[in-house]
Amino acid sequence: MVFRHAFILAGLVTVIVISLATTQWPSSQWLWLIAGPLLALGAYDLLQNKHTLLRIYPVIGHFRYLFESVRRELQQYFVESDLDGAPVNREFRSLIYQRAKKDNDTRAFGTIFDVYRDGYEWLNHSVAPKHCLPANLRIRFGDSRCAQPYDAAPLNISAMSYGALSRNAIMALNRGARIGNFFHNTGEGGISEWHLKYGGDLVWQIGTGYFGCRDSEGNFDPRLFAREAARDSVKMIEIKLSQGAKPGHGGVLPASKLTREIADIRKVPMGQDVLSPPGHTAFSSPIELVTFVAKLRALSGGKPVGFKFCPGNRQEFLGICKAMLETGRLPDFITVDGGEGGTGAAPVELTNSVGMPLRDGLQFVHNALKGIGVRDQVRLIASGKSFSAFHMLRLMVLGADTVNSARGMMMALGCIQSRSCNTDKCPTGVATTNPARYKQLDVTDKGVRVANYQHSSVEALAELLGILGIDRLEDLQPRHLNRRVNPSLVMNYAQLYPGIEPGCLLHRDCAPADWAEDWRLARADRWQ
Repeated sequence: MVFRHAFILAGLVTVIVISLATTQWPSSQWLWLIAGPLLALGAYDLLQNKHTLLRIYPVIGHFRYLFESVRRELQQYFVESDLDGAPVNREFRSLIYQRAKKDNDTRAFGTIFDVYRDGYEWLNHSVAPKHCLPANLRIRFGDSRCAQPYDAAPLNISAMSYGALSRNAIMALNRGARIGNFFHNTGEGGISEWHLKYGGDLVWQIGTGYFGCRDSEGNFDPRLFAREAARDSVKMIEIKLSQGAKPGHGGVLPASKLTREIADIRKVPMGQDVLSPPGHTAFSSPIELVTFVAKLRALSGGKPVGFKFCPGNRQEFLGICKAMLETGRLPDFITVDGGEGGTGAAPVELTNSVGMPLRDGLQFVHNALKGIGVRDQVRLIASGKSFSAFHMLRLMVLGADTVNSARGMMMALGCIQSRSCNTDKCPTGVATTNPARYKQLDVTDKGVRVANYQHSSVEALAELLGILGIDRLEDLQPRHLNRRVNPSLVMNYAQLYPGIEPGCLLHRDCAPADWAEDWRLARADRWQ
């Protein structure tokens, strides 16, 4: 007998017993308040045809769906260790929360990492440490080409659009950027009034939809761009070619979710789906891309302009390098995103299996710019999983000048990694447009926490540099960082990620063997 049959039999017995009992003891009719709903639910389960599990296990089968709905929470709070959680483990989630709240962030009784496992990494400290001042770690963008260069902090807020994040989250991030004197990337959704309320420095990101600077046909509008770029808060402009969460993938904001406010920000009509195409229409080749960069620099009044992408086809970026050489037009910066994804919701196939991981992509772009002799003229921003000063330093060893963080800043706001960003049911009011949720996020308090987290992380970065015996980011070398490859082999980053000789791609037959074919096939006049 399966549970289905047992339930039917038990239900019939229950009905008979309660009916007989009420004839003798009228007060027994209250039992229907308990048995009635359960019997009704069981009858529904037996008759419905969508869930086989419920047809076989009426009533008790619902516990399976109940436990499944809270599986992540049970796993996070009661099962996982400090090192098991993904994508961000509890060790680093706790670090972010502690620094944001200015709580004690030290650890007692030694590391919980297995220092002999494959992949363990550490720094080579010096017996002659220096005193490194956090104030000396700012990096100038656009020094040689821009009328309005910008001095950026080593850690900044990565791209997250209004709409993806709530208005209170955007305001808190911007307030934190203003307090801590670091920049806040707008994401591709345009500049909202919430980005401007507290006057924090902005990097205006322009994606394939050209939101905030598009004409009625969805094409780039130079007049609208110049007007928005002239804002004092806008310090730099970033053209988004692709992002790590979903490289090469466009997006659709359904008309049903389009509010008047978002329509005004994005400069789109009401009542229509809002499309973000996979590719740009303002340019269609590497040469046109670098020309577009120069155009935006002129239209913005000489502010630094760069582009963001998740590296994929090596030949395409090398084609951009050839376009730089042919035209003499260079971006002021390049933001390298990692294929491991970020805050953006994306199809599983793209999140898990498309795009170079950040370290590989960053090292490739860094070496490519070295190979054409322009690395000292183009700043590199690494955008990826960076939560501690060690994470920042590791990316800087591979070539980054500064680092952007999205998930770290979200956690400083109070994000608990519920991974419900794409459901509009964020439990902390960070990634939702539901006013019943986001209005509970206190902008004043969370803005301070964002500033605290950034400040503490930069202070820790300065301390690590001093421990290495250096006091400038420019002196950081790959040899400073080690990785255990296997139990008996340790290699430093200079050995793990070998560089190429400066200018080696400029001369015929001088390209390293693993670069030669891609460099030969790369074209400045077309992508592939």
